[in-house]
Amino acid sequence: MRTSTPTRLKLDPIGCRAHGLCEELLPELISLDEWGYPMLADRPVPPELLAHARRAAAACPALALRLRQDTT
Repeated sequence: MRTSTPTRLKLDPIGCRAHGLCEELLPELISLDEWGYPMLADRPVPPELLAHARRAAAACPALALRLRQDTT
């Protein structure tokens, strides 16, 4: 039986410009700190939110949000 590898959101903190669009698109996994920078949930993206996570990553104006296969 084949199992899928969990996917996690990853952030390039240097590339992020605190637009906040990611949090608007995926509030279930992203919150903003007091300066407007995203704080990501420390857990894999649930399958039912994967499409929303892809959309949030694609919509990032600074291309700082990515989806990565979980290697842990």
